[in-house]
Amino acid sequence: MARSHFLVAGLGNITHPMTRHSIGHYIIDTLASRLGIHLSPDRAGYAAQADVQVGPETVTLSLYKPKALMNISGRPVVQKLHNTAIKSENLTVVHDSLDHKPCTLSPKFSGSANGHNGVRSVIAALGGEADFHRLRVGIGRDGDPLNYVLGPLSPHERQFWSPNGGGADLVWRELTRIIEKGLRSR
Repeated sequence: MARSHFLVAGLGNITHPMTRHSIGHYIIDTLASRLGIHLSPDRAGYAAQADVQVGPETVTLSLYKPKALMNISGRPVVQKLHNTAIKSENLTVVHDSLDHKPCTLSPKFSGSANGHNGVRSVIAALGGEADFHRLRVGIGRDGDPLNYVLGPLSPHERQFWSPNGGGADLVWRELTRIIEKGLRSR
C-alpha cells in the first residue's frame, strides 16, 4: 500500500517576513527546523518533504510556503497539492487570524474563509471546494487591521512559535491529530 501523504501550507507574504500576516510562513520554518529538514526554493515557493512517524504509521509530510502574496496564494498551494497527488482533505493551511487571541491555535475543517483573503484564494483555486484543514493562528486585533497585520511579531510571539516554543508543540499536536484522522478515513 502506498504511504499516505499530507501537505501543510503556510500562508504569508514573502515581502513581509516576521510579521503577524506571515505567521503561516514562520510556522512552516519552525516545523522544518523541528523535523531537521531544509526548505528548498522552487518556481512558486519553498518546499520540503520528510517521512515522519505518526503512531504506528510512517507518512510523507510536505511543507510549503508559496512565494505569491497572501491574497493570491491559492493557485500555487493547489498546484503543490496536485503535484503531490493528494486529496484536499490531506491539506492543512496555516494562516493568521485576527479573531483569535495572540499565541492561540484554532483548528477548523471545511466551511467559509471567515473573511480571510488567503483562505478565500485557496477555496477559489480548489473550484469552490472548502474541504481542507486550517490552523488559524491567533494574532489578536488592535487598531487598523491593515497596519496591525503588517506589524512585526512581538518577541513573545516569535519565541512562542519558535521550534522550542510552546506554540510549536500545539501545532505538532494538532497536525498529528489531523494526520491520524486522515489515516483512519482512508
